[in-house]
Amino acid sequence: MSESGTSPIVPGSQADHPRYVLWLIGLVAVGLSLFQLYSAGIQPLGLFYQRSIHLALIMMLAFLMFPIFGPDRRRGVIGGLLDLVFFAGAVITGGYMVLFLDDIIGRAGFWSQTDIVVGCIATVTVLEASRRAVGLGMTVIGVLAILYAFAGPRGLLPWLGQFLPGILEHRGYNLDRLVGQLYLGQEGIFGLPMGVAATYIFIFVLFGAFLEITGAGKFFIDLAYAATGRQRGGPAKAAVIASAGMGSISGSAIANVVTTGAFTIPLMKRLGYKPHQAGGIEAAASTGGQIMPPLMGAGAFLIAEYTRMPYLDVVKVSILPAIMYFGTVYLFVHIIALKQGMQGMARAELPQVRDVMGEGWHFLLPLAVLVWLLVMNMSPMRVGYYAILTMLAVAALRFAVWFFFVAPKRGEPVTGQALWQAILHGVRKVIDGLELGARNAVAVSMACAVAGIIVGVVGLTGLGLKFSAMMMAFSGGNLLLALVMVLLASLVLGMGLPVTASYIVLIVLVGPALTAEFGVPLLIAHLVVFWYSQDSNVTPPIALAGFAGAAIAGAKPMDTGFQAWKFAKGLYLIPLFMVFNPEIIMGGPLPLLLWSTLTAFLALGAFAAALEGYLFTRMSAPVRLVLLPAIVAVFYPNLTAEAVGAAVMALALAGNWLASRREAAVAG
Repeated sequence: MSESGTSPIVPGSQADHPRYVLWLIGLVAVGLSLFQLYSAGIQPLGLFYQRSIHLALIMMLAFLMFPIFGPDRRRGVIGGLLDLVFFAGAVITGGYMVLFLDDIIGRAGFWSQTDIVVGCIATVTVLEASRRAVGLGMTVIGVLAILYAFAGPRGLLPWLGQFLPGILEHRGYNLDRLVGQLYLGQEGIFGLPMGVAATYIFIFVLFGAFLEITGAGKFFIDLAYAATGRQRGGPAKAAVIASAGMGSISGSAIANVVTTGAFTIPLMKRLGYKPHQAGGIEAAASTGGQIMPPLMGAGAFLIAEYTRMPYLDVVKVSILPAIMYFGTVYLFVHIIALKQGMQGMARAELPQVRDVMGEGWHFLLPLAVLVWLLVMNMSPMRVGYYAILTMLAVAALRFAVWFFFVAPKRGEPVTGQALWQAILHGVRKVIDGLELGARNAVAVSMACAVAGIIVGVVGLTGLGLKFSAMMMAFSGGNLLLALVMVLLASLVLGMGLPVTASYIVLIVLVGPALTAEFGVPLLIAHLVVFWYSQDSNVTPPIALAGFAGAAIAGAKPMDTGFQAWKFAKGLYLIPLFMVFNPEIIMGGPLPLLLWSTLTAFLALGAFAAALEGYLFTRMSAPVRLVLLPAIVAVFYPNLTAEAVGAAVMALALAGNWLASRREAAVAG
């Protein structure tokens, strides 16, 4: 769900493509978007038809956008021929499934030689498209999964089995069995991840693209500035709010950084934030956009599909944790502004809320329609379709009012020539939106396709159950240790995988153990894994969103990464709070829910203050040390421990406030 008033940095948008390739990219991208709109709102298609056509078009786009030898080298004759071969492989992958689907279903389990050959072509093509669009890490994991399926006494590569630890051993599978699982069944490439990518995710990526081309991103950023700009550290607070809004629609924390960050980071630096602080704040806020309802990047759709819960229920239970996260980032920003003696921006430098709303209030209508239709329990795919139509209708109506009523009063008469030029401009804008949406969807769709390979191998070999046994063995049945293992695994996976793929792989591996062995409710297990899957955006040594922020801020990447890691601490603490206080997600008696919410906010605030050594005024080292066990006590599932911890934190913070009042009185 791509990402403000400036155009996002879109992979594969190199200007050195030959003109005919640019035309082909535009043609395939617009065709893909129109196909998705048709299947979302006019004529829904069957499972395999929808997914196979979507994947074929996405791969065709990937091979056009990303040359085989990398974006910095020209294709040349050899590169062009290889790209043509893979392009043909993409066409074959989808075309064979569409043309011969009934025959394939009729042969279920008794595949022909052609089925196997096409399945091999499809698997290789998917892995290569993933290497180009997502990165080598995802492809390597997909290849390792395939090799693992072949390793075993009855497998295609029996000698590999001797290198597997005892707990990971399995019987091994031949080529026919694996291809049947990965290409010809519903548990591989065309499995649930691809299903979500081909339906829900794409339509909201497209919605985000139309928000971009119509200027909605700049409207939300200006609104955030107007609301917070005069406060201390105003631009940083505006970055938090704007990133919460745009990041929810965007499916990429990195894309969110480079769009909202283009406005917010320079202003933060001008106000007094150090470059690495400005980049870190934007990275932490943009990462939080991925856990912010109503869209949560692609996460809400995936969680709803995996847990079989209504999409709206997933959104509702995610609101409070998201507010906690952004409250923590906001507090960090406020504390730094106080410590460094920053002031707000001058009124003359800021837009007025009234003016911003007058210019762009219409951008709120598509979001209102989106939320209203979701509440009416309409399919998310259909909701996205109507939200896009509303967006286009509102933009057209706004222009018509300006063209026929406002422009003539400013000396710009209505003429046929001017109207024709305006219509052409509008058509170009729509085509740009269709192309941008398809381009932005390539990476996430390819990640989901390879994730389908991994999921298919896990299901075939029983790796998920083996992984559960390993978790039990290594953690000794201790839930906290198991969660730390999940966190470490997500960090390692996140170094090579995008967030969506990392979540899918992790939940398939550790989800059964968290629910069956440790008793974590299913929805909370998914939320914990999804939150932890975000950590590679802000956790060194591979803090991808942090590095993007560093590039804009002109700061050292690792310094910015550590700042992002510090500001995003809620990403680690809030999932723990969900596990040990499940009532904030699963519901419970109102007094218990209020108590848990109060103590959670208190603990997060105390944590930020202890980490920075400042709240209302400087905080002494003994007080900071006392706060740490009090914070831990609040996370402990015991009412007495929670009460004692909350009391200690309240006293420490109240003491800090009194100290600030005394200092102010002395200074006065």
